[in-house]
Amino acid sequence: MPAATRADARRNRALVLQAARFAFAERGLEVPLDEIARRAGVGAGTVYRHFPSKEVLFRAAVRDRLRLFADTAGDLAEADDPGGVFFRFLASVVRLSVPDRAVCEALEAAGEPGPVPSAEGSAGPELEFLPALGVLLARAQQAGAVRVDVDLADVRTLLIGCLAMERRRSVGPGPVGADAGAGAGADAEPGAAPVGRMTALMLDGLRADRTVTELPVAGPIRDETRCAVCGAALAAARTGRPARYCGGACRQKAHRARRTAPPDRR
Repeated sequence: MPAATRADARRNRALVLQAARFAFAERGLEVPLDEIARRAGVGAGTVYRHFPSKEVLFRAAVRDRLRLFADTAGDLAEADDPGGVFFRFLASVVRLSVPDRAVCEALEAAGEPGPVPSAEGSAGPELEFLPALGVLLARAQQAGAVRVDVDLADVRTLLIGCLAMERRRSVGPGPVGADAGAGAGADAEPGAAPVGRMTALMLDGLRADRTVTELPVAGPIRDETRCAVCGAALAAARTGRPARYCGGACRQKAHRARRTAPPDRR
């Protein structure tokens, strides 16, 4: 094969892989190969020459991120403070994965029973990630930081559920799917929960001492009014004067407080 032809083949493969990373991050495995070919500016035949199936292309697209997770966990296996290392690593995996639907789907598939599809015929980094996470879990349990009645399968299930909840909450009301995009949380609607609340709840469920973490809260919404008693957000009034209280209980509580307050403070 002439050198120019080999160079064109390498360039086309790189274009397909780059387009696939963005497309899979936005829509996961549901994106058609024709769409990836269109984004890459090549024909569908070019995509199939380099990647014989969508699953093979998907694995190639997410391999670098999953390899980073597996290698990082391996590097931390002998680090000091095993408990802190485990919790920070798990939180980082969630934070880095939430914007990327492809990585979330790959982590969900990791450890599932059945044959492992691999163009290279060996286990991919998504399977290497789990044993590396298991080492961090065992060390954290030995250090007394993580409850001893959970195993790697429990942590994997919690991680998958946490990823799904963080993605859903970070985009606010509405369906999570193709329209959610890769930027989960980047353009969150008013009222969307900040990324991190579900992660904090997950980590607290794993702690041996059941320490409660203060949850991240959403920033105030412009022109938002809150109950003068309990601070709950109030629905905008359609007509008339804006509401001051969230309900009858807070209204009565405020009335009693005014009746018992000194005259100069009423």
